[in-house]
Amino acid sequence: MSTLNEYLVQKRIAHLAIKERIAQPGFEPPTLSARVSAEGRSGIRRIRIRDHQVISDAPPDFAGYDLGPTSPELQLGVLGSCVTHITLIQAAELGVPLDSLEVEVEGVFDPRGGKPGFEHIPVYPQNLRYTIHIVSPASAEAIAELHETVERTCPILNLLRHPQEVVSTISHRQPETAEAAA
Repeated sequence: MSTLNEYLVQKRIAHLAIKERIAQPGFEPPTLSARVSAEGRSGIRRIRIRDHQVISDAPPDFAGYDLGPTSPELQLGVLGSCVTHITLIQAAELGVPLDSLEVEVEGVFDPRGGKPGFEHIPVYPQNLRYTIHIVSPASAEAIAELHETVERTCPILNLLRHPQEVVSTISHRQPETAEAAA
């Protein structure tokens, strides 16, 4: 049976190299970016991050084609991905062996939120919860320490728990007319 332990060796080496790099004088944290465009006729959202693309869509009962997860579903996936990744990093750093790891995330998104008569319902996913499923020969104490470290260091988990201000701007322009193009 293949376990994660071979990968954890590679993860530890990579994590130590990153720790060394960010400790260097003059280190500048990278700026993250994503671009999202709505596609004509289908309304799908094409999310572009670095050289990757993800499609976000709605189910048919919400005028979508079900070609990808909704934004709230993606948020749950992002949380689960981050918790999984940080668990791997911390297991590698702490020397906790892992045979398998899976994170299950759930939440409720009520589409009535903020609508007349339902102003008391949040317009965002709520009641978020996750379960980390670990198979490991490690002691219960080692797993508890791993969990505490993940809770303390997971960026997306902590962003959701301690939200920050999001600054927005809008860039508006009129469509070009045939005359202006000539």
